[in-house]
Amino acid sequence: MPDTTRYRKALLARLGELDSRLHQIEAELDEPHSKDWEENAVEREGDEVLEQLGHSGEAEIARIRAALQRLRDGTYGECARCGEQIAKARLDTLPDTPLCRDCAAGA
Repeated sequence: MPDTTRYRKALLARLGELDSRLHQIEAELDEPHSKDWEENAVEREGDEVLEQLGHSGEAEIARIRAALQRLRDGTYGECARCGEQIAKARLDTLPDTPLCRDCAAGA
């Protein structure tokens, strides 16, 4: 059984970081665009990058919330596919992972 307290803290800290970053992205996307055509084109391109970062952040938030739910359920650290324990080194690197290395490789 992994050290759930440590992973819970790490997951909650990352959730806080992502929440802050998503609020910054939303604020930047809400800023008015330049009236200059060239500057406007560059700003729109930047908006597309920000939107992609936002989507990526939202996906990570969903994975973190699912991991926190597994912590509450007492199944954190068990592979959702095969039921084997997920290696500590993998959880240290990817604390929100629901799959062991072998199942993730086959996914």
